[in-house]
Amino acid sequence: MLGTPLSLLALGVLVSALQEQASRLGVPLGILSARTAATNIEKISLVSAESRQAVLLNVEKRKKLSCLLETVKDLLACNAFCRLLFCQEMWKMQVRTLENHSLKRLLLCLRSHSDTPTVVAWLCDSLCLLCKQMDGSSQDAELLGLILSGKPLAFETLELSAWEMIPAPKLSDFHRDVASALPWLNIFSVTTNKSKVAQDSLQQFFIHTLTQILTYSPLLKVSDAINLQREWSFARSSLLLTTLYRRLFVVFSAEKLIRHLQQVLETHEVNWHHVLSCVSTLVVCQADAEHLVKDLLGHLLLKAFENYDLENMITAFLLARQAALEGPAIFMSYAEWFKVSFGNASGYHGSSKKASVFLFKFLSDLVPFEVPRYLKVHIMHPPFVPTKYRPFLLEYISLAKTRLADFKVAIEDIGLYEDLSAAKETLQPQCQALQDVEKAIQIFENTGKIPTSVMEASIFRRSYYTSRFIPALLTPRVLPETPDLCMAFIDALKSEWEFPPLCLLSIKSTPSTFLKAGALAPFTPSHSFLPVFPAAVPAQIAEISEKLTAVLGRSSDKEEAESFNLQIHVNISDPKLDPRDQEVVDLLLTTFCQNLIAASYFNPPERQGLWPSLYVKMMCGHRHLLPSLLTRLCQLLYYQGPSLSEAHVLGLAALVIHLNESKSLIPEVNICSQSPESASARGLPITEYWNHLLRCRTGESLAFCMRFCTAVSAYFFCKFPSRSHDGFCTLLHPSFIKKLQYAVPRLILEARGTGCEEEAAELLWKSLSQPALSYERAALCLWKQTSFQELLQERTLQLTFQEWLLLELGLHPDEDTLSPSERQDFHYWALYQWYLPASPAAGGCDGDLAKACAILIHAILDFSQRYCIPPGYSCMKVRSNPDIHCRLQEMVLELELDQKRTLPRSSRDKEEHFLFGAFQSRLRTLGTDSALAEQLRRQQELLLQSRILLSLPPSVLITACRGGRKTTLDCEDFFHFVNTELRHICSRGYALSYEITACFFRGLLSASLDCDEPVREVNAVLAACRTKCPIIICSALWWQRLEPALCSQWKRLFGAPLAHELKRLKECQRSATSFFSSEAAGSLPDPPWISAAFLHLPLRQATRGRMRETLKRLASDVEEVRQSVLILIFLQLLSASIPKALDLCLEMLGCLEERGISWLVLFNSLEKGLGPYQILHSTASDQYRRLLPVAFYSLIPCFHSDQLTREQTFLSVAVDMYTRLLRLYMEGETAMDPLEIITKARQFLLQTIPRCPQKSFLSVQQLLEPCGELDPEIKALLLNSWKPIADENLHDEPFLF
Repeated sequence: MLGTPLSLLALGVLVSALQEQASRLGVPLGILSARTAATNIEKISLVSAESRQAVLLNVEKRKKLSCLLETVKDLLACNAFCRLLFCQEMWKMQVRTLENHSLKRLLLCLRSHSDTPTVVAWLCDSLCLLCKQMDGSSQDAELLGLILSGKPLAFETLELSAWEMIPAPKLSDFHRDVASALPWLNIFSVTTNKSKVAQDSLQQFFIHTLTQILTYSPLLKVSDAINLQREWSFARSSLLLTTLYRRLFVVFSAEKLIRHLQQVLETHEVNWHHVLSCVSTLVVCQADAEHLVKDLLGHLLLKAFENYDLENMITAFLLARQAALEGPAIFMSYAEWFKVSFGNASGYHGSSKKASVFLFKFLSDLVPFEVPRYLKVHIMHPPFVPTKYRPFLLEYISLAKTRLADFKVAIEDIGLYEDLSAAKETLQPQCQALQDVEKAIQIFENTGKIPTSVMEASIFRRSYYTSRFIPALLTPRVLPETPDLCMAFIDALKSEWEFPPLCLLSIKSTPSTFLKAGALAPFTPSHSFLPVFPAAVPAQIAEISEKLTAVLGRSSDKEEAESFNLQIHVNISDPKLDPRDQEVVDLLLTTFCQNLIAASYFNPPERQGLWPSLYVKMMCGHRHLLPSLLTRLCQLLYYQGPSLSEAHVLGLAALVIHLNESKSLIPEVNICSQSPESASARGLPITEYWNHLLRCRTGESLAFCMRFCTAVSAYFFCKFPSRSHDGFCTLLHPSFIKKLQYAVPRLILEARGTGCEEEAAELLWKSLSQPALSYERAALCLWKQTSFQELLQERTLQLTFQEWLLLELGLHPDEDTLSPSERQDFHYWALYQWYLPASPAAGGCDGDLAKACAILIHAILDFSQRYCIPPGYSCMKVRSNPDIHCRLQEMVLELELDQKRTLPRSSRDKEEHFLFGAFQSRLRTLGTDSALAEQLRRQQELLLQSRILLSLPPSVLITACRGGRKTTLDCEDFFHFVNTELRHICSRGYALSYEITACFFRGLLSASLDCDEPVREVNAVLAACRTKCPIIICSALWWQRLEPALCSQWKRLFGAPLAHELKRLKECQRSATSFFSSEAAGSLPDPPWISAAFLHLPLRQATRGRMRETLKRLASDVEEVRQSVLILIFLQLLSASIPKALDLCLEMLGCLEERGISWLVLFNSLEKGLGPYQILHSTASDQYRRLLPVAFYSLIPCFHSDQLTREQTFLSVAVDMYTRLLRLYMEGETAMDPLEIITKARQFLLQTIPRCPQKSFLSVQQLLEPCGELDPEIKALLLNSWKPIADENLHDEPFLF
């Protein structure tokens, strides 16, 4: 019987032999064959039985046993085998060796044995030994699975009472031996057992197993559970235990599980470790468990107070605390539950005095075992009691405070918003106060009112309010330019008199408490680890957060406190990360992206649940990781954007939306940049941070910007289809929509049409998440959606004309993907079909070409101010798109043609010149502050405006008007702009630059063509310049360079002799040149100031000897010319070429001294704008006139004091100039080292004043007061040196007789 399987012949021989032997022994044939088979099986298992730790046969024994069983099967078919007797014999040997097809025989054996406890003990021992004996081979694993999968079926066979006899040590083996426990988990696989076991039997087996776990080894005391239950939360429990619970929960509803838990608690002694870890797993993994647990707690409390049952009371408190450990997202906090249950008159304890006594007796008994966080809850949110029972409450509070004192925890340091029942360690008081301030400001932002908790603390918790909360609120920081929420909150507290007097006094007296203010490798993919079932998401994210804390390390109390004042700094020019931080952030980002893509294959975003939001909030909870996260996003989006894969783009797009959703958890971002391409910014909310990372500077970056914004918009529309407008702007910043409005029509020709179609957002996202996607197609689908086009009608979401121009200016043609012709077509479409006809409400110009030109000018200036830093006012650092300048020139020419067709009837009827109107409006916004920074900004703005002016057709400077039947020229707007603004940036101090001067003259000649009498109009305009804008005539000193071009233009336009006024300028230049080169004394034409302007330029360029000769040759009949030249030299003295100008001044003053002519009058007349030099005075810039005292005291040391004091007016001029010099210094003027000049001037006056004649003091009286305010010593010296001349008659003797 031990050989190979028998043939029919051999089987017949075997049956005959058995029959013969049975006849000889006198027993039935079936009984004999059964006993013989059992004996042979015993012989096969003898070797394996030598070791009590083995239950499996080796391969050879298995083959022999298989052959034996085949023979038994054949005998059974021939009615030569007794199955019942065979089973009884087998139980006597207690051997377990069966294959899959023999499972039913095992069940038959189980039913046939009368000793049920023995059956159960044998089966459990064998299964445990079987798990331990596994050698890891695939054959053993397969066999083990077959055997274990039969356990629920065996359960179906045995009675429930039999399974209840499983010895307790077997469950302890399951806990101690992880290797043994893992195979056991397969028993509870629903998919494995569903087809083999009836549903009712499977549920009975699972519920029995759950009962055994909850009641196993109930040795822990309640006091142990109170202290240890924090370690039994879901995240901290054993993975095997929580996995076992989750598999047991699969076949039950949450309601049935709660009922069974209640039944077990009422009828068994329980293992509190297992019960509380089961509750944690239940509330985390079952979505409906929260309200069911609340109902169970209510039931337990109701029974406890009805019967004054201590056990139900203890159970309710333990369950409530355990569920609260999983956080407010899963279950209400313990503090909230305690307030709901006992914090009002309708609480469970409010029915009678006995109930109140029972509650406080229970709480008092818990005090020795309580941890501080629960004691603080009971003190800060005490149970409600009537006044007559208040001594019970006070007695308990006193006891609890004593216990807290043992823990060295001060009740006064408990925060206003502290989660008293939280599982985390208690923060330091300073840290908690910072959290309270942040929370209070957040509530103030949402409600506009001071939070009730703050008002109550100012009354009932005065110590904490004044010593912790207020100092945290007044923590020194850099104040923003405009008041923020914190400042508004402080003002609200002050208005309600909620500031302590000392704190309010400190704010008023010490306002200084507040200070004014390369290539990177993309991350690599890894395996997804988020679970498929939504119920398991919070659990997984909790585990991720715990592991992340373990990797990053727990923050100290000081670091926690600092994190609440954290401001994230991102250096966008050079974003660098610590390698470890980058590795952590990359893993988090990769996980998010891959799980999002995987989920999108099956469900659109709105049906993916809350896992993305929870995941992002988990990351935001690790505040010290946020700088690394945002820096890494800067690397990816700003530098590596075009190289990102589709999965990266989609995942990061969704991440951006959920980061915006969690903006209240993210501090403000400060962007630092050393590159002119990216501006620095401070105090940015996270929603505005992305706008700085999405560049449109090149064609490649623009394409990526369109990809990313399309993905962001598609995800938002699909994830939040019914968001309100406010919610829309919160999650999807308008910058994403505006960049789409710029990029889509530019890159996709079809988007420039007007057709719209409706396509579901779900389909749009699904098309994006496919492997072979086309972003152009997706962007076009989004663009053509009716809902998207309706969205673009919102004013806050519209891309205005100026915003479009700024984006287009930043994209240089050399780096554009469009060809020049394609770019020109796009510009014409955008200008003439989109923005020019659009209404102002839609960001357009309403058909107004002048308005369009003005917006173009504003955009070019804004771009230049933002990206161009002209050191020394040189060339621009960042190139702008020259095509936009060409479009401006085209539109200005078109506007000129339109205006010529509709000339105004007079200068009164004409509108403000669009060009100068735009310039002046911008300058008005800058103000006229004398601070150096404001002056430099104004000068830079004027220089940029000059560049635009020079790029336009010259004729735009002059307007033609219709007067009767004649057309005249109007230059009033240009004259006003020159007199008020341009003269302040003249490098020579009295003349415009050559470029501006040439532009005016060329524009004058071109504009005169529209007049009936061009020569007369040219003469009229130039004659008007002498009185209305003399700086233009002074600027004609460039005539040597102007003459060839102007004469050529005149000849080309008119073919006639030069106009009279042009001839006069030509004659002035000829006379000045002749006078300077000739040795004979010649005459200069009138007026003198024009001759001086033409003479000054060659005089500056002459050698010292030649200059002296020329000055001497100026005859007495041209003395005004000499003094006019001197005025211009004074202006030059304040410019860059000081040594040369100083020599010229000294030479000129020497000539005047030789002729006995006073030169002090020049300072009086120049300063007051009087006398014959008023015209030259008007040409000088305000800055140069302010610096005249510097020129005066730069010249004074070159003269002898006795020579100067002979002049009667000298003292008054010297004191006046000194006073003005002091004012310059007080105003912060730093030109030409004024402090050094002031020192020399003061020494000069101290030495000179006592030697001045008394007549010099007559004109000083009016200067004493202003001088005394700035230098009292000089004033005292003037008073002491001044001896008024008395009337001689007063000293005569009176005539009495």
